[in-house]
Amino acid sequence: MLFNSYAFLFHFLPVTLTGFLFLFYINRKDLALSWLTLASLYFYSQWNLWNLPLLLASVTGNFFVGRLIGQGKRFALPLGVGFNLLLLGWFKYAVFVTSIFGGSSVTEVALPLAISFFTFQQIAYLVDIHRQTINPFRFPQYLLFVSFFPHLIAGPIMHYREMMPQFTQLSITRTHLWTAGLGINFFSIGLFKKVVLADHFATISDPAFANAATAQPLETIIAWQGMLAYTFQIYFDFSGYAEMAIGLGLLFGIWLPINFNSPYRATSITDFWRRWHITLSGFLRD
Repeated sequence: MLFNSYAFLFHFLPVTLTGFLFLFYINRKDLALSWLTLASLYFYSQWNLWNLPLLLASVTGNFFVGRLIGQGKRFALPLGVGFNLLLLGWFKYAVFVTSIFGGSSVTEVALPLAISFFTFQQIAYLVDIHRQTINPFRFPQYLLFVSFFPHLIAGPIMHYREMMPQFTQLSITRTHLWTAGLGINFFSIGLFKKVVLADHFATISDPAFANAATAQPLETIIAWQGMLAYTFQIYFDFSGYAEMAIGLGLLFGIWLPINFNSPYRATSITDFWRRWHITLSGFLRD
């Protein structure tokens, strides 16, 4: 279920937002947050139902490891980081590594959606507990932190201390109406970039790459068109997604960080990387 799909725009988002605001209106904030968590899990399951148990297992494992770290268990942090990296490595590289050593016993499986992002986010959570910048919280809060659908699929990667205080202090007031209006603006601009710009450039780049994949010779002008169109396609695709994610967060009263800052204005490869996926760069640096 893509952010620009009819199922998301006309079914999932209206139902989720209406239920969330109604529960807040009748002063059931706890139920509103639970509703948002269930909606986020449903959103993730629509990509592939069999990926949902993996997400829940990862969240549960990291939650209990976080508890051990909070109790001062020195072995818990390397255990937790190792668990996350092994899980990520298995799905991303097991078949590749096996093939290098001449094996063929590992069956290739589909890469679970967003596994890199929810793995990195949970590693950051464990490290923050170890550094005593946060304390472990209840499981429902942690599940919402990981699964919140606006940032689940492709970021931004957030720290617990950045998101959960916003949910704790959240109230539906006139200020929320202002942030919701701002969110609609962000989402609309991002949607335009994705549907009108990125998808248009895809109609130029896709045929060129499809022909190249089948070893068909390309005329120079067609090759250049395909390359330049792809350059703008991925730019507006990620830029649009980043702004739609911010807009969706604001609809629920949550400020997500800026995750994309004009990377084609970069003056170096390092500057480009920092501008393209800002929170991932910050995660790797931290």
